[in-house]
Amino acid sequence: MAGTGTVTAATPSAPASAPAQSLSARHAPGTPAKSPLAVGYGGAVSSVDADATAAGIEVLRRGGNAVDAAVATAAALGVTEPYSSGIGGGGYFVYYDAHRHRVFTVDGRETAPHSATDQLFVENGKPLAFADAVTSGRSVGVPGTAATWQTALDRWGTRSLGEVLKPAERIARDGFTVDATFNAQTAANQDRFKDFPATAALFLPGGQPPAVGSVLRNPELARTYKELEAKGIGAIYHGDLGADIVRTVRKPPVDPAATRVVRTGDMTTADLAAYGTRLQDPTHTTYRGLDVYGPPPSSSGGTTVAEALNILEHTDLADASQVQYLHHYIEASRIAFADRGRWVGDPAFEQVPTAGLTSKAFAASRACLIKDDAVLTSPLAPGDPAHPVPCGSSGAAAPTTYEGDNTTHLTVADKWGDVVAYTLTIEQTGGSAITVPGRGFLLNNELTDFSFVPADPAVHDPNLPGPGKRPRSSISPTIVLKDGRPDFALGSPGGATIITTVLQVLTEHVDRGLPLVDAIAAPRASQRNAASTELEPALWDSPLKAQLEAIGHHFTQNPEIGAATGVQRLPDGRWLAAAEPVRRGGGSAAVVSPAP
Repeated sequence: MAGTGTVTAATPSAPASAPAQSLSARHAPGTPAKSPLAVGYGGAVSSVDADATAAGIEVLRRGGNAVDAAVATAAALGVTEPYSSGIGGGGYFVYYDAHRHRVFTVDGRETAPHSATDQLFVENGKPLAFADAVTSGRSVGVPGTAATWQTALDRWGTRSLGEVLKPAERIARDGFTVDATFNAQTAANQDRFKDFPATAALFLPGGQPPAVGSVLRNPELARTYKELEAKGIGAIYHGDLGADIVRTVRKPPVDPAATRVVRTGDMTTADLAAYGTRLQDPTHTTYRGLDVYGPPPSSSGGTTVAEALNILEHTDLADASQVQYLHHYIEASRIAFADRGRWVGDPAFEQVPTAGLTSKAFAASRACLIKDDAVLTSPLAPGDPAHPVPCGSSGAAAPTTYEGDNTTHLTVADKWGDVVAYTLTIEQTGGSAITVPGRGFLLNNELTDFSFVPADPAVHDPNLPGPGKRPRSSISPTIVLKDGRPDFALGSPGGATIITTVLQVLTEHVDRGLPLVDAIAAPRASQRNAASTELEPALWDSPLKAQLEAIGHHFTQNPEIGAATGVQRLPDGRWLAAAEPVRRGGGSAAVVSPAP
């Protein structure tokens, strides 16, 4: 029988009558409070969670570098943000090496089993309902997170995996304080979680979401981390831990009383043994004299952000009105997503024209589509980066396929000037909802990032499932250099809205002159080659909405888009760490040695 998570009451740091927005600041003794901004020396860490940020700072204080601290922060997020990350998932790691003056990337994306075909999510000739595919063994890709950690540490770290896992192991054993965001995310998944005994035992103590202010302990995950400390990642890819993952995927342990139909997966231990990360050159473009680096395919984040920036470089956004700034940002996003949908997939299976998509010539051929007084119609047809035609298109338009909306991002810098931007995920909030019994972590539903069927049968879709294939991602950890040195780095969760969040924060900071923390806090819009652009409430309720509608834009409301974090190197050598003041309950920014 699987063990259970342990929940106890925590002493609140605010009176019982405190307003809801203060709940995220309630913490057990020893847990640091959150702050969205920190400035100082010795390095910086920014994440969504105070315990995770503190884990990274602890490693920096002990002499570890940015890579060591990033892995420690990520492992802690696997405890405190288990619905968005963990060793059951994958991600993309972007690293600036101050000694070599180079940017490197690790593709730790999950892969499909080698038995997978383009019919993976098709039954009786029809695509599965998305919800049915998510909560299943069929949606689980071979996890890449632990392999990403080991790859990064082997290449650029200074500490062992066992050493940097220690803070996360301690948090899992001793517990973390449940805040309003964790409680709400649990409640939103309660119907799924209750159907899997191991998940319910951990995250639904007494059959209910853990109360705000209580302390959630995960002794099973603490033991799992301890096993990884002792045995290394071979425990997953060649050992007992991996065998438990495979057993869970192939026969999901469902409550006998559940009425949910949970499809099985076909992952094998051979699939785990064959898994490998990819070390690749980053995507690169210049923007307003800065060098912008991101993750290459299988992520579409780097190519799409780069293309949109190259398009926007044709407009003076610094002097534009706020309406024209938003209009051009929205239209550039629309165009870049049209091209992403046609051209980006796993480069091991598809001819992805990365150089063409990120080229200035291709962007120039697409930028002329944007008019100050008119709105493009979606779905917009893609261009051809191999043969750019001014204001031209190539082939039929196809709508953007759906992508889940949860992830987590962390950004780290050290005293030597190394920088990490790392986004990791298990896909949906709560992933597949399937916890590996006795192991304390949820499995991903990453394979639902594949297109189930082509968006348009007449248009080639580079993102259909295949054996060992990586599904396309929107993850966009981004590092920006100025004169060859780090200027700032950022990233965000949010599925396909990751790309637009990174693009908007970057342009709000570079073009509109907002301090990084204010650019992160600013209200967001997200256009992804769809009929309507999503707006957060602050934009929805502003006069800007009507002014944009007068040009021809259509909008739907999204209560929250993204949850960015970033770090910035200030001219005097100090580091600035920035996080969300409000989204997801607010993020946590910290530095090793705070400066007044």
